[in-house]
Amino acid sequence: MDFFLMVRVAGIDLAGSPKRDTGYCLMDGNRANALILHEDKEIIDRLVVDMPGLIAIDAPLSLPKGRKSIEERDKNHFRSCDLELRRLGIRFFPITIGPMRMLTKRGIGLKDKINKVLPKSRVIEVFPGATYDILGAKRKNRRSIISLFKKNNIRFPKHPDSLSQDELDGIACALTGKLYLEKKAHMIGVEGKNGDGQIAIPSFKKVR
Repeated sequence: MDFFLMVRVAGIDLAGSPKRDTGYCLMDGNRANALILHEDKEIIDRLVVDMPGLIAIDAPLSLPKGRKSIEERDKNHFRSCDLELRRLGIRFFPITIGPMRMLTKRGIGLKDKINKVLPKSRVIEVFPGATYDILGAKRKNRRSIISLFKKNNIRFPKHPDSLSQDELDGIACALTGKLYLEKKAHMIGVEGKNGDGQIAIPSFKKVR
């Protein structure tokens, strides 16, 4: 059996505040089980139960090079992966403006918690907006998104029409992680000591 078929993938469409809905999806093979979570503890507890090998999070998980914290205001607003998204024509919100600051802080903190509790699981950053754009689905269009999932042979335990947008985005996160394991997605940006983070995006279609 191929390695990627044995690896469970968790997708997390993280909300900036625990008071708002976070879409969570466990993708086991092609079966996507989605639900809503809130507090970091709920997310961690769910991950401990599901034990995914790869965790794909829709939230900034790093800061632009030269920026020491998300609270400080300086000229560094874009990471190398953000600049690559812009070059590809993919719309996104800079991580240092408005509600994105809260999401960035939470995302980085959640990644640290996951690494402590599940050190054998890999955590990567994904962006459903990029996944939808590249694979030809319309953002926030339920019918288009569900059609995309069906084209990728994703199976749902419950009727897809009952899924919220947050749950759909959580599935998109997990799908991106699955594609990455299948070598149908790749990393953009620069990782390591001299880098400032990476995002996994699908790679087998070009953005129009």
